[in-house]
Amino acid sequence: MKVKTEDTAGILPPLAYRMRPQTLDDYVGQQDIIGPEAPLFKEITSGNLKSIILYGPAGCGKTSLAEVIANSTKAAFERVSAVEAGVKDIRIVIARARERLQYSQKTILFLDEVHRFNKGQQDVLLPAVESGTVIFIGATTENPFLSLNSPLISRSRLYILKPLSVEEIITLLKRALTDKENGLGGKKLKITEDILEKVAKAAAGDGRRALSLLEMVAEQADGKGQVADDVVELLVKGPILNYDKKGDAHYDIISAFIKSMRGSDVDAALFWLAKMIESGEDARFIARRMVIFASEDIGNADPHALMVAVSAAQAVEFVGLPECELNLSQAVTYLALAPKSNASYKAIKAAKQDVKDFPIAGVPSHLRGSNYYGAKKLGHGIDYKYPHSFDGGQVEQKYRPPELKGRKYYFPKDIGIEKKLAERFRGKNK
Repeated sequence: MKVKTEDTAGILPPLAYRMRPQTLDDYVGQQDIIGPEAPLFKEITSGNLKSIILYGPAGCGKTSLAEVIANSTKAAFERVSAVEAGVKDIRIVIARARERLQYSQKTILFLDEVHRFNKGQQDVLLPAVESGTVIFIGATTENPFLSLNSPLISRSRLYILKPLSVEEIITLLKRALTDKENGLGGKKLKITEDILEKVAKAAAGDGRRALSLLEMVAEQADGKGQVADDVVELLVKGPILNYDKKGDAHYDIISAFIKSMRGSDVDAALFWLAKMIESGEDARFIARRMVIFASEDIGNADPHALMVAVSAAQAVEFVGLPECELNLSQAVTYLALAPKSNASYKAIKAAKQDVKDFPIAGVPSHLRGSNYYGAKKLGHGIDYKYPHSFDGGQVEQKYRPPELKGRKYYFPKDIGIEKKLAERFRGKNK
């Protein structure tokens, strides 16, 4: 595997660049979409590639896969970065593609970080993609359904790339250590399996980060090529987490956190809590979601859950990180293990729907405010029965608009404390 190193200043390119795969055989990872039996593999090898979108986190191999495709096809390959290019650049590429078609040569347009193009800029691509003037390859770290035009998505096949596993990253690292032409094979380094595993874990699924870290580790070797066992800890304080507080990871992890508590898996909930804290997530954001969860998913099955969640939110404000992680942990364990009921959540949803469906439903006259002069002349408050004047503090009377007669919203569950409310509710509604 030989990589062109355009090195006009006498500076060797980074290891991650030098070790980029040149063929499908060199490519590591993503075997579910690029393996020998996968559709994309067959499209590439047959020369019948269609427009595709590659979606995945940084360092999972999107750009490398595009480069492999470039080396595996007879089509012209045009690479453009959405960070640097504009509509004018795309139109120039499309014009060149039209010229090539006159000589029966196809053009592949690789647009890196395509999500950086706004919706108007993306529209420029549509006619060329739809007509087959260019074969489009878009790479993005952002959810394409949120960042790309739906027509562009519908005209392309979407492939989701996953973070590399520890084993796959170790494969990359070992190749770099043995490759004498592009890697570190000429240095005769003595790096233990334990160090390689630490590097792989610290990279958190990012092959580019792993190779960059390996290059840093190699610089710490002594004259005999040996590297101290603790060198990785000195270079990296904890794992490099793929987490963007405004990106997909932010929403995906909080979703996993909530769903783990809802499913009463306390250990999973604690893991996602720890991941958010280690990634620098705002503790107040976590606490707010827990307060919502306490009513949405636990409700009256355990009314104390709301008090616990609110107390944790107050502790976050009062104590702050890192100490408030103890308060959050305590609250998470309580919420995860509490009995669950979404009856209150469903009740307000149903009531809100009736508000929309019955916009003219008004307050019955006997329930209207009557603490002012002339109220009785309007009929307000007449025949209202004051519950405390009756045995048990309850009295039967109409409390809803006539349009909503018989409508029910709250259906308590026979779970936890709500079971007692359900018994009282059923007794009242016999």
